[in-house]
Parts: sequence; C-alpha cells; structure tokens
Amino acid sequence: QVQLVESGGGLVQAGGSLRLSCIASGSIFSTRIMAWYRQGPGKQREWVATIRSGGTTNYVDSVKGRFTISRDNAKNTVYLQMNSLKPEDTAVYYCNTMPSTFPWGQGTQVTVTS
Repeated sequence: QVQLVESGGGLVQAGGSLRLSCIASGSIFSTRIMAWYRQGPGKQREWVATIRSGGTTNYVDSVKGRFTISRDNAKNTVYLQMNSLKPEDTAVYYCNTMPSTFPWGQGTQVTVTS
C-alpha cells in the first residue's frame, strides 16, 4: 500500500515562502506523474501543479511564476517551492499522482496572513 506523507507547511506572512515535501513509499514513484493539490477553507480540493517523470511541469494559472514543483526520484520525494505567498494560498496541501490514485495523506496546512 502506497503511503503519502506531506510536510513543510506553516504560518507565514504574505510575500513569504515555504517549501513543501511529500514522500511516497513504494518503488513505482519514478514512473508516475506526481501532483500537488490543495483544499482551502470551505472549498473543494483543487489541482495546483504537476510534474512528469521526465521533469515537465504544469501549473494552475493562479500560482504560475510563484510556485515551482520538482521531484527527486531517488528519494521518492516531490517538492513544492512556494514564493510570494498570498492569503488566498491558505489551504491544506496534498500530493498524489495525476490523476489521484493513491489514498490521500494527511496533508500539510499552509496559512498565509495579510
């Protein structure tokens, strides 16, 4: 059973930065398209960013130019570098495959204050 464990969230002021990490158990990580998702207060979970096994990335328009997704296949880890954070980025952030096929982890809370 694959497990996803997110970390790195926290409380930050607008304009600040955070780096999220997600470790995925299982040897199939390197072949998967990995993604970050988020669920804000009172909102549905939404896709944020995707990275293919070869490194190609895609982002939702609202984070383009501010967030960077990356991966380290040797460590079964995917990262999300978040810069110039805005209050509307406040959410619980999750990683999973794209489309999501594994059980969701607990996520990591990101809170951005104005």
